[in-house]
Amino acid sequence: MGPEIPEWADPRELAPAVRQALRGLDSRNAERVAGHLVAAGTLVDDQPEEALAHARAARDRASRIAAVREAVGVAAYHAGDYAEAARELRAYRRMSGDQGYRAVLADCERALGRPEVALRLVREALTEGPDPEEAVELRLVEAGTRQDLDELPAARLVLEGALGGRPRPEAVDLSDPGTLRLAAAYADLLAASGEDTLAEEWRAAVDAHTPEDLDVEFSEEEIDQEVAAVDGEEPAAVPAGEETPVPEVVPAEPGDEDLVLDEDIEAEVAELLGEIEPPGDEEH
Repeated sequence: MGPEIPEWADPRELAPAVRQALRGLDSRNAERVAGHLVAAGTLVDDQPEEALAHARAARDRASRIAAVREAVGVAAYHAGDYAEAARELRAYRRMSGDQGYRAVLADCERALGRPEVALRLVREALTEGPDPEEAVELRLVEAGTRQDLDELPAARLVLEGALGGRPRPEAVDLSDPGTLRLAAAYADLLAASGEDTLAEEWRAAVDAHTPEDLDVEFSEEEIDQEVAAVDGEEPAAVPAGEETPVPEVVPAEPGDEDLVLDEDIEAEVAELLGEIEPPGDEEH
């Protein structure tokens, strides 16, 4: 089942740790899973839907392997299936013990119209001392979520704080990729706030420091465009510069949705790892 594995998908391209994890599989099955994983990783940026099909095919054959669930989660995120991305990345974290993907999970909650959950995940991650690169991702998600809620002053404070407070284009280090992305998001936010002159100053500075092959606005514009419908619904965010609707988010209690999701994933992972009997297998 699943798409045909391309001839160029060489299993030897997998990371050694992933190849090691596949050794518990039948050799023929391991080869096919590896081929799907290589194809998924290669196609994820340019052909995310095809990458997701390959990752799902790998999961069909090896759902107990954490790296496979990670591949599905990453591909689903790029393909705009944020519900599946959140589920698979949470399963990966449970199975592997890796606490990464915090900004991605927060952005998934943002895309699914649960801004309160997204902001809570960002807040929790920031208290744990993320490295500078992850901190940038978290701040971009936080600012984007505030903008989704039409809280433009709060979004501005987030980005200004990340840029050093009351920033000027000439006073920040735009040679740093993370700072460049924050500056691009700040320019978009200024434009959305009606401060066109200042926005143009920042955009000009960003353009002057942007390599031709680098899309520094990925976290704001491109992800906003990727925050597309899940099961045909409208996206929770719109491209920067346009009026942003306020999502209708009315959770019964903050965190209820992801608490239930966590419990479901805990049960699924425990079953996969043989810690509990699957439904229907109990002795009567």
